[in-house]
Amino acid sequence: MSSGEAWRNAKPEQIKETYWSIIIIIIITRDNKKGTCMLIDVAISGDRNVIKKEAEKILKYKDLTIEIQRMWNVKTKVIPVIIGATGTISK
Repeated sequence: MSSGEAWRNAKPEQIKETYWSIIIIIIITRDNKKGTCMLIDVAISGDRNVIKKEAEKILKYKDLTIEIQRMWNVKTKVIPVIIGATGTISK
């Protein structure tokens, strides 16, 4: 059997495990002098989902925003920073 035939007849080994690397970055800043708080959530998404993900993040933190406003008596704002897989960002 030649090396070309061996290569054509070879069956690749099946992948048994898949590893995912997920990075979650959430930054909470509080300014007592101005009476403000910002929740900054950084995420990476597919290019088509950037605007959709921003809306999801704002809804995701709505309850936390209300709770922070009650506890700390500050105006709270959610700032989603979504970066597409190829570097796409929204305006």
